[in-house]
Amino acid sequence: MDLAFLFGQVFNGFSVASIYILAALGLALSFGLMRVINMAHGEILMVGSYVAYLTILFVPGPLGILAAMAVAFVVAGILGGLLEVSLVSKLTARPLDTLLATWGVSLILQQAARDLFGATGVSVTAPSWLDGQMAGMPVARLFIMLIAVLVLLGLAAFFRYTRMGLLVRAVNQDRPTASAMGVNVRVVDAAIFALGAGVAGVGGVVLALLGPVTPNVGQSYIITAFLVVILGGLGSIVGTTIAALMIGLVMALSQIFVDVSFAQVITLLFVILFLQFRPQGVIAVRSRALDAE
Repeated sequence: MDLAFLFGQVFNGFSVASIYILAALGLALSFGLMRVINMAHGEILMVGSYVAYLTILFVPGPLGILAAMAVAFVVAGILGGLLEVSLVSKLTARPLDTLLATWGVSLILQQAARDLFGATGVSVTAPSWLDGQMAGMPVARLFIMLIAVLVLLGLAAFFRYTRMGLLVRAVNQDRPTASAMGVNVRVVDAAIFALGAGVAGVGGVVLALLGPVTPNVGQSYIITAFLVVILGGLGSIVGTTIAALMIGLVMALSQIFVDVSFAQVITLLFVILFLQFRPQGVIAVRSRALDAE
């Protein structure tokens, strides 16, 4: 086995992991705080991809992709906030109903995308500065990895240094006590759901750089995103990041010996075996809410 080829596969593993991080962070945030499984999360990724397509039509040139990320973050965040206020908040006490309702929303969004853009998909043209290679590695892939790192650093700063981040941590640790001490739990829930959706919107822009944008583009990543959240430890951003790196590397290195389809099977088996020995995931999240369960 060629050493350069092995290095290339490891790089591909980190690159894929960066996409999984952006796709899974929103799920980790919403489930960690609200114990809500959002089946429409993949369609929020899709919305981010289509927003990138539309934004670049109006803002062509080298800065179009950066403008697309900003617009996608806002649009997806607003969509996530509306979804939480209008639907999820009404069903929080009924997890199964929430799962079914958000799955219905995902079908509606997919059909809306087909009606507006067609079923064949559209293409987003990457700016010229993302072409080529740097030190033998594709610049576009390096850019995706940089975006994932910046998003993680931004979230870390948000939770550590802002008042809303403090409130989120308080609600996550003990929701009844936080509410009794004057924290508006409903506002915190809506804000974190919108933030997670906004991050997914940025992830959708990244996906648009890698291939055609179709109504089903989010479904290609959402199952793996769920695996990342479960493997990482429900609600843990650090665990989600480590799990995404583990899954990305296992999938990439498996492809040295087998084809893509069988590599996915190996990845699933890896997750199952890991959870057999560590059911709580990579990071065991401790909170009064989880202890009560």
